[in-house]
Amino acid sequence: MNILIIYAHPSNKSFTYKVLQTLLKALNMSNHQVEVSDLHKMKFQSDMTEEEYDREGFAKIELPLFEDVIAEHRKIDWADCIVFLYPVWWSDCPAKMKGWFDRVYSAGYAYGYNQNGEKVIKMKQIKLGLVICTAGHPNDFLKETGIAGSMRNVMLDDRLGVRFEKKEMIILGGTLELEKVANSHLEKIMNIGMNMDEFCETLKK
Repeated sequence: MNILIIYAHPSNKSFTYKVLQTLLKALNMSNHQVEVSDLHKMKFQSDMTEEEYDREGFAKIELPLFEDVIAEHRKIDWADCIVFLYPVWWSDCPAKMKGWFDRVYSAGYAYGYNQNGEKVIKMKQIKLGLVICTAGHPNDFLKETGIAGSMRNVMLDDRLGVRFEKKEMIILGGTLELEKVANSHLEKIMNIGMNMDEFCETLKK
């Protein structure tokens, strides 16, 4: 399976980076083809420019796209699965990740209509969209406060939406007490990476 990882974290000292390395190890061991968009390492521009807003805000799909956006489109076109990996900051993904959606989900590619009112979507439906996020608070707290449900609604129902055949979010919570959860979290990610095809098959559409 061709797997694209969209990764957003500024520090290689983070637990999120350990999750990335564990996932990469497992996917490589199970002979998947993997590409990573490391948004910080790439210095990906998360802010939309005025020119981009003119295109996106008014659905002027005849206007050109920036090269970094086109590069991400090529990766999406190649992928069978996209993994979004990031830390939870203030109940959502970091600005880099949000900016990826803002700019890469461009009019005429991920959504939109032409001047005749006909739907124009070039983005193919991806087999699997997997969201993996690390969080300081434990999962029970995130569930009880409604934060987990809100994150799932935004990421799975809106950002991934109908663009993905199957969708799942895995929250690796409790990292404020990392020594208590690190091993089990990494073991979980290793198991998913080693059995990605089987993991995908178990999910409902």
